[in-house]
Amino acid sequence: MVKLKGCYTAAITPFNKGKIDFSSFRKIAEFQAKSSVTGIVVAGSTGEAAALKEEEYFSLLEKAVEYAGDKKEVIAGFGSNCTEKSVSMIKRAEKTGIKAFLVLAPYYNKPTQQGLFRHFAEIASNTRLPVIVYNIPSRTGVNIAPSTIIDLRKKYANITAVKEASGNLDQVSEIINGADRDFSVLSGDDSLTLPMLSVGARGVISVASNIIPDEISQLCDSYLSADIEKAANLHHRYFPFIKSLFYETNPIPIKYVMSINGFCQNELRLPLTEITKENAEKVRKAMVKSGII
Repeated sequence: MVKLKGCYTAAITPFNKGKIDFSSFRKIAEFQAKSSVTGIVVAGSTGEAAALKEEEYFSLLEKAVEYAGDKKEVIAGFGSNCTEKSVSMIKRAEKTGIKAFLVLAPYYNKPTQQGLFRHFAEIASNTRLPVIVYNIPSRTGVNIAPSTIIDLRKKYANITAVKEASGNLDQVSEIINGADRDFSVLSGDDSLTLPMLSVGARGVISVASNIIPDEISQLCDSYLSADIEKAANLHHRYFPFIKSLFYETNPIPIKYVMSINGFCQNELRLPLTEITKENAEKVRKAMVKSGII
């Protein structure tokens, strides 16, 4: 069973001339495998999952398990606004050797809370693996209410965590107050990891840890081992860099960062485009300020 605690890296998907660059992906996966992160999330928002073809998606999962699965927990990002399609793809994805699913709320449809409950219920009923509910209303157009998450946890034991990216600390507190102690809340916003840990979250699914995995892991581990001052110091040191990663839509800035550090080409898939020169310079300055370069 996965720990669902600490730092998980929301890995980028490198491209080269329009195709997934598996050589660069191996470099990225092995870099993460050598770090102190708990695991790697593949094909999430940061991994440009929405722009991946179906066969590319499954190949990416297989390669992640091959490159890092013996050392780190590999979690598959997953998102579809069709419940039937979701169940079919999840059954196939299970066979790749991944350890858990991070499942995005259905987008565009704007389901009710009952619709959200039934969507995740179908997924949980059709997999033996742990399911992490992914709540990111800014991208999906719908917020998963704390009561819905709590009810899902009560009925389905393999719904074991939520990645909370609503930006609402009251919502995080409601979930933690209402769920059992074995249920994990993970931050979905790097800048809110420390505040969320303070109200009971157990870690983060991080964008920043693509390039500073040990540092973000140390922030989580320090707080969870009651070294609050160290965790706060790390938060404030890397805060300028973390904020710079969202000057443009994620993963545009982090892919630029990874490219200038030799991990991959600075290539995205439309409709995402490369970072502007102005924002690239701002990101560089933030990296200098945070001591990364």
